Amino acid sequence: MPLRQTIARYFSDHAETNDSHTDPLLQTHYYKITADKGVTILESLFRNDPLYDIHASSSDRGEISATITERKKAFIVATVTMVKPLQTAIDFSVTTESFLRFDLGFSHKVIQRLYAHTDKELPLVKNIEQQPAHR
Repeated sequence: MPLRQTIARYFSDHAETNDSHTDPLLQTHYYKITADKGVTILESLFRNDPLYDIHASSSDRGEISATITERKKAFIVATVTMVKPLQTAIDFSVTTESFLRFDLGFSHKVIQRLYAHTDKELPLVKNIEQQPAHR
């Protein structure tokens, strides 16, 4: 990872995932599930872990908003999008509440922890762009 991105990771109070993120740890994960199952798994994660508190959940829109209530406080938005039959993308956006305007990589670590949990619970599918080309 280039130096500029490493510095930005530690001196920012926000991290989010997307398909083309330069940091491979913050690229969208795809799962072999329906969107409803993705929302259900994320809701159970947030409900069963005392670290999180759910603010709102909409299975119709595929969004869940929650906060981390211990140590550092952070606001999380999880987005579940079905891109094709039995292929669902899950993205996270995490903003840390801090008067310093940086979190020393905390929001990045929250996303890694959330993906580690969902990767254990759900069958991961590789992104089409990440698969090697056939010769």
